Amino acid sequence: MLGRIGRLFVIKNRFEAMAVIYALGLGAVDRGMRYLDLYPGFGGWLLFAACTCAVFMAGARLLELTRKDNGERRRRSDFSPQS
Repeated sequence: MLGRIGRLFVIKNRFEAMAVIYALGLGAVDRGMRYLDLYPGFGGWLLFAACTCAVFMAGARLLELTRKDNGERRRRSDFSPQS
């Protein structure tokens, strides 16, 4: 039963990834606006930018993990051993 509930939280396709990215973006902008109210000036804008940059990084990773991998679009450096 726990496994069936756990499958609800697995992102399976790009549409689901986009929905999660949208939700993360809304939350980040809301949090950034609260930072601007709390810390007016440069510090607030810096925290606002940090919130939105986190969404960009997480979104890029989600889209990368949900793309269909046919092997042709991969870089050679993806296949090299890590040192």
